[in-house]
Amino acid sequence: AHTHDYGQVIALNRDILAGNNITASMNRRFLEGRKVLCLNMVSSPGSGKTTILEKTISTPGISKKIYVIEGDQQTLTDAIRIGKTGAPVLQINTGSACHLDARMIESALKRMDPESGSVLFIENVGNLVCPAMFDLGEFRRVLTVSVTEGEDKPLKYPGMFGTSHLCLVNKSDLLPYVDFSMDDFIRNAKSINPDLEFIILSAKTGEGIDAWYRWIDDQYSLSRGK
Repeated sequence: AHTHDYGQVIALNRDILAGNNITASMNRRFLEGRKVLCLNMVSSPGSGKTTILEKTISTPGISKKIYVIEGDQQTLTDAIRIGKTGAPVLQINTGSACHLDARMIESALKRMDPESGSVLFIENVGNLVCPAMFDLGEFRRVLTVSVTEGEDKPLKYPGMFGTSHLCLVNKSDLLPYVDFSMDDFIRNAKSINPDLEFIILSAKTGEGIDAWYRWIDDQYSLSRGK
C-alpha cells in the first residue's frame, strides 16, 4: 500500500463563460450603437427555422434590411438557401462545436459590417442544450419548435426554454395529423418560463407569419428605446 500527495486543492469559482460574456457585451454595445436589432434563432434540428427565415426575408413583411449569420457544424447548405433570397449572409462552420459563441459573432460582425437600422438574424446550430449557455450579444432569443417534437420538450430542455423570449411553434399545418397538445406544451413551457411569448405558425402555409412580423417590429422599436 502507498499514498499519493496531490498537493493543495484549490477551488476555482470563476465563471468559465466569463470571457464569452465579456465579448457578448461588446457585441451588444456595437449593435446598440448601430441601432441593429439582433435576434438569436435557436432550435433542435429540423424544426424549420431556416424555412421561417426564408419566408421572413422573401415576403415583404419587414421593411428593414436583413442580414443573416448561419451557424452549422458543416456544409454551406443553409447559407446557400438564404443567399438565394438576396439577403447578405455569412456562414460559420463550428466543426465539432455544437453552438456559436460570442467571439465567432464578433468576427462575423467585423466582416458583415451591418448598416444602421437593420435587422440581424443569427441562426444558431440546431441544438437545445449548448446554445442556451452562450450569450452572443443578441437583443432577444427566439426558440423554434415544431408540433412533431412533442409537448414535453420544455421539461426535457429547461435551459433553452428558460432563456428564450419568444417561442415559434412551427408546422401548425400538421396539427391534425400528430398527437400534440398545444395546451399541454404551453403549460409546460410556462412552468419553466412564465414570461415566454408564443406564436403558432406554419412556414409552409404562412399561418401566423403576420404575427411574427409584428413581433419583430415591436422588438425593433424596443431595441431603439421607443
